[in-house]
Amino acid sequence: MKTSFFSRFLLLAISIIGFSYTADAQKPKSPPQTLTHTLGDLTININYNAPSVKGRTIWGGLESYDEVWRTGANGATTFEINKATEINGQPLAAGKYALFTIPSKDSWTFIFNKESDQWGAYNYNQKEDALRIVVSPNYDADFTEQMTFEANDDGEVSLMWEKLKASFTVGAMK
Repeated sequence: MKTSFFSRFLLLAISIIGFSYTADAQKPKSPPQTLTHTLGDLTININYNAPSVKGRTIWGGLESYDEVWRTGANGATTFEINKATEINGQPLAAGKYALFTIPSKDSWTFIFNKESDQWGAYNYNQKEDALRIVVSPNYDADFTEQMTFEANDDGEVSLMWEKLKASFTVGAMK
């Protein structure tokens, strides 16, 4: 009787451990995230995969300076707006764009590329850029473990990861 109980207990324990391991193995390392923000009748959607720092050096380490970056993990991050708007005072037509960046120590270039359906930045083509803007990054921001996009009601859209915050402004067409 004791052997039977012990055998069942052991089988149950192995099953629970195996299920836990499988559940952890199935969690994506850079989970998909969506930011949706509304400013009046303008809707902004940013879809991205959010990598984590995990103790690594990000800027100038994992992500090289002065090279086009997919701005996240896996597929290219997308930026979609339902109507024409201005990004840092520059016009951008309604539509869906791949959102690439070129991180540098002193400036960041945000790129809105017309080819929104891309994997990473492997097939990035500068000729398809609809808009490029340059911003000054803040490398002294609060620490953010998992890459995040946020937007506020003043139209500021921010990318935050590690101790970086890089922002641009979305506003009404003038």
